[in-house]
Amino acid sequence: MNNQQTRRQFGATALATILASSVAVPYVRAAEKKYDPGASDSEIKLGQTIPHSGPGSLYGVLGRVGEAYFQSLNENGGINGRKINFLTLDDAYSAPKCVEATRRLVEQEEVLALFGSLGTAPQTAVHKYLNSKGVPQLLLNTGASKWNDPKNNKWTMAGLPLYPTEARILARHVVAVKPEAKVGILYQNDDFGRDFLGPFKKVLEEAGGTAKVVLEQTYDLTDPTIDSQLINLSKSGADVFYNISTGKATSQSVRRAAELGWKPLQLLSAGSVGRSILSAAGFENAAGCVAIRYSKEAGPGRWEKDKDAMAFEALRAKYLPMVDPDNTIAYAGYGQAVTMGEILRRCGDELTRANVLKHATTLAGYHSPFFLDDIDYSYTPDDYSPMKTLHISSFDGKDWQISEKAVSE
Repeated sequence: MNNQQTRRQFGATALATILASSVAVPYVRAAEKKYDPGASDSEIKLGQTIPHSGPGSLYGVLGRVGEAYFQSLNENGGINGRKINFLTLDDAYSAPKCVEATRRLVEQEEVLALFGSLGTAPQTAVHKYLNSKGVPQLLLNTGASKWNDPKNNKWTMAGLPLYPTEARILARHVVAVKPEAKVGILYQNDDFGRDFLGPFKKVLEEAGGTAKVVLEQTYDLTDPTIDSQLINLSKSGADVFYNISTGKATSQSVRRAAELGWKPLQLLSAGSVGRSILSAAGFENAAGCVAIRYSKEAGPGRWEKDKDAMAFEALRAKYLPMVDPDNTIAYAGYGQAVTMGEILRRCGDELTRANVLKHATTLAGYHSPFFLDDIDYSYTPDDYSPMKTLHISSFDGKDWQISEKAVSE
């Protein structure tokens, strides 16, 4: 048997183990079954809105991998004997389309909960609506600080490290390694970019040293290129590049900086470190980039024999063979789908929206198969921070070199 066959066999075994744990681990059975819209004796209906089309379509794979995971669960009996009906709708990263799709999921499809929806701006457009309806909006693919508001918007929870947490850790790293840094910043011109920008600048100011921002440039998600912004930044004298971008813009900016011969210390957001993004930029061009890390990578490399990564690979190979093996965005979607499945499993026969929220907000200590071994969820009913410790990592042109110890903000 060759190594590839061995990995597939082990991966299939690991996937089977995860599926079995999702359906076979004992749960506390309610004295009587309780249901809200979207749940019954035979079905649990979940929803999601993400950009399957448009400028953010790179992230559409999140929905496809969710469909694959729940299909695999259903083929193995579902969750607590119920099949999962998962609806992932296209919002094209557009707030109006997100509103339309979300209202359809709630009012027409009557889903029990939404999870894994993407984008600060689109999700901002619907989070008050969902909170007014008492519909869980869980594991969002955005780390905006506004999602940590259990007092006023208790139904909404981020699924990524909060952006201010990430920004503060990166800023402290800059102060430590380049105390006289001249920082050039490119940021997405929306709440996502500003959530990273403010806390980073505040740490530099409070450090009391000579590190300072010399130029800020913005871009819109719909911009075809960020060429002029990179030219301006390369001429600014900056020796640190804080690159607050996503998807295609990250690939373009990393590549363009190299083409311009500009070689600053480059900082990326954690959502932009996947191998598919860096591959489009050119691994050699990304060498030296620094980012926060809390998760594993898909594909060949350090984690290819990790049981969780192999379980994802087995799922991908069986249900999504057209998705590249190194697509870490897909791996992230897998981790969130597994986590959502765990929340539902814990609910037992009490499938009410309030009980779904209860188990989501008490996930502290739960380990997603996407996370590094020493990272767990930290949610509590009073603090919706998804995780409070993160690693500093540096890309060496082939792989991410991750700090031995996690750090907190």
